[in-house]
Amino acid sequence: MKTQAPIKLIDGKAAANRVLAEVAEDVREMKAAGIAPALAVVLVGQDPASQVYVRNKVLRAEECGIRSLEHKLPTDTAEADLLALIHSLNADDSVHGILVQLPLPPHIDEARVLQAIDPLKDVDGFHAENVGGLSQGREVLTPCTPAGCLRLLQDTCGDLTGKHAVVIGRSNIVGKPMAALLLKAHCSVTVVHSKSANLRVLCRQADIVVAAVGRPRLVDADWLKPGAVVIDVGINRIEEGGRSKLVGDVDFDSALAKAAAITPVPGGVGPMTIAFLMKNTLAAARLQHPAPITLAQLPEAPCPSIS
Repeated sequence: MKTQAPIKLIDGKAAANRVLAEVAEDVREMKAAGIAPALAVVLVGQDPASQVYVRNKVLRAEECGIRSLEHKLPTDTAEADLLALIHSLNADDSVHGILVQLPLPPHIDEARVLQAIDPLKDVDGFHAENVGGLSQGREVLTPCTPAGCLRLLQDTCGDLTGKHAVVIGRSNIVGKPMAALLLKAHCSVTVVHSKSANLRVLCRQADIVVAAVGRPRLVDADWLKPGAVVIDVGINRIEEGGRSKLVGDVDFDSALAKAAAITPVPGGVGPMTIAFLMKNTLAAARLQHPAPITLAQLPEAPCPSIS
C-alpha cells in the first residue's frame, strides 16, 4: 500500500535568516569597497502596527550592517512637507533606499508620495517605473513580499519551469507582481479574484497556489490538488475560543491533508518580507554604485575589412 509523503512545512524564519546572512556578507564586501548601504524609513503618525513593522525593519537593517535613518513625523504632517523630505532623501547620495511605511494618514495622497521616490531608491518596488520594468521582465527593485514568496518556492521546488501556478488575489502589492515573477520563472500562471468563476476548479489544477486575498481561511482542502505547494500570504486577526489569533487565507489544518508543502501563519511569508527589504536595499546601493567596466570586460571590436 502506497503511503502519502509527509507534509513539508516551509520555514520562513529559517529561509529569511539565510537571506539576511547573504545580505550581511555582501554588505561587508561593499563597505570594504568604500560604500556603506543606508536605508531611510519614514513613518507618519502613530499607527501601532506600523510602529512595530518599522522597529523590526530597523533592527534587521542593523543586524545586516545597513545604516538606518528613521524619520518619524506627526499624523498631521502636511503632504507637501512629506514630499519635501522625500525629495531631500532622493538628493542625498549617502541614502540608497527610501521606504515610506504604509498606510499613510487619509489626508495624504499615497500614490503621489510613492511616485515621488527615486525609482533607484524605491526599495518597496511600488514606483510605476519599477512596476512597469517587472512586467517587462527587467531587473528592477521588486515588491518584497512576492519576491520572498518566489524564493520560498525556489527553495522548496527547485526549478519552477512549466509548473502551473494559481495566484489568488490581484493587488498591486502582492497579486500582480507575484504573477509577473512566476511568469519570469517560466510558470504558467492563472490569477483569480473575487469576480472569477469556478475558483475551486481553477485552483485544483494548480501545482502552486499563492493565496493573497485577505480572507481568513478561505482556501481549504477542496481547493487543492494532491501534492500542491501552498504559499499563504494572508495575515488575518480573528477571535476564536475567546482569544485573538493570527490565521492565513488558507485553512491550514484542512490543507495539510492535500499539500506537499505549505507555509504556516505566522512564521511563513512574514519574515521573508523584511529579509527582502534588506536585499532590495543592497540591490539599490549596487544600482547607484555600479562596478566600473574594465577593458577586459568590453566586447572585442570586429577587425575592419580591407577592400
